[in-house]
Amino acid sequence: MSTLFALTGWIVLFVLCWPLALLALVLWPVVWLLSLPLRLLGITIEAVLALIKAVLMLPARLLGAR
Repeated sequence: MSTLFALTGWIVLFVLCWPLALLALVLWPVVWLLSLPLRLLGITIEAVLALIKAVLMLPARLLGAR
């Protein structure tokens, strides 16, 4: 559904200001490549925090708390 909204927004931008729409179309892969390291960093931090939570909750789970 978000792809449909993005496509519709791009078409509206193309009708209103086609040079800006073409610039956005050309720069989108560059922005995506620049955001990849940040996504990987976010996934790594989320995994580390889940591990810390699991280690801290282990004694309670062993004692039978839900």
